[in-house]
Amino acid sequence: MKIAIVCYPTFGGSGVIATELGMSLAKKGHVIHFISYKRPVRLDLDDENIFFHEVHVPKYPLFHYQPYELALSSMLVELVKLYQIDLLHVHYAIPHAYAACMAKHILLEQGIKIPLVTTLHGSDITLVGSHPFYKPAVTYSINNSDFITTVSKSLQKDTFSFFNIHKEIQIIPNFINVSYYNSIKNDCNRNDYASDAEMIISHVSNFRPVKRVLDVIESFNKISKIIPSKLMMIGDGPDKTKAEKLAYQYGLLDKVKFLGKTQEVAEILCFSDLMILPSQTESFGLAALEAMISSTPVISTNSGGLPELNVHGKTGFLVEIGDIDAISKYSVKILSDKKALIKMKKEAYLHSIKYDINLVVPLYEKTYQRALDMFTS
Repeated sequence: MKIAIVCYPTFGGSGVIATELGMSLAKKGHVIHFISYKRPVRLDLDDENIFFHEVHVPKYPLFHYQPYELALSSMLVELVKLYQIDLLHVHYAIPHAYAACMAKHILLEQGIKIPLVTTLHGSDITLVGSHPFYKPAVTYSINNSDFITTVSKSLQKDTFSFFNIHKEIQIIPNFINVSYYNSIKNDCNRNDYASDAEMIISHVSNFRPVKRVLDVIESFNKISKIIPSKLMMIGDGPDKTKAEKLAYQYGLLDKVKFLGKTQEVAEILCFSDLMILPSQTESFGLAALEAMISSTPVISTNSGGLPELNVHGKTGFLVEIGDIDAISKYSVKILSDKKALIKMKKEAYLHSIKYDINLVVPLYEKTYQRALDMFTS
């Protein structure tokens, strides 16, 4: 198949999943055209089956905000015709599904029929899409996609709750490259970050308010008074400065490392003993899955898709949103019992391999084939 994948190019979960999906499909012989406003951070262009097209938005004095959706839909039309694309797969309802719907209708007027698969990832539904201003456009985009997938039962439920959707929404979970993470473990060197007597706790996010990074600092302040430990804060975003100030106020700057955006998340997680993910909501929780495949138990909120992934008492623990005392209590419980920690690390890993990329990508291939069959029957 010749597949066009539209995604955000950032470190966020949707962009990572879309990129990994496309690269995996290319290795299986499909021709993949990535389309975004810049090259996705994890995209490897060495494969001869992978192409990248950058969306350029012309700047006109007339426009206060440049019309990205217009540029994207126009590029999709041209690429479909130029490369004989078989199928469009867009990640995120806004603006990608909306732009793809426009392209699909333009192509139809030119006698070209092309199926559209839309994958919903989370904030496009729960935060942006549910806003009254965007609701009609999101509803239109979903209902005019030929196939819709989402990453968890929770997000599927939210989509039907927020919008008047009259189509099936298939659940295809996020995935992890098990082989890659297993190879990282061979070069795992924790001594660069902590002594043998210290435990290592990690947090990975985009530091937006919804991730509640201040809860991580608050919790670590309690934990570190009982358990000798270091905290790795991986990522960047609007709440990073607030987190740094809070760590300073508690006198924790010698114990908390703010590592910013990094391509070495797997290398850090491989020597972590625990991950704290206190998000207000997570449609799936890719950071939690990345921790688990690294044999790192997770303490997360009982919110969104997280309880579908993190098994309470087995792969980690679930707490209510904002319950810092519970986070601290469970963290100390895990880290103070070496035997229990080893067992939970093993359980986290064994559970995570169910989400191996080689098990999940075929589900997308089946959806693509259904879409193509629908258009050729």
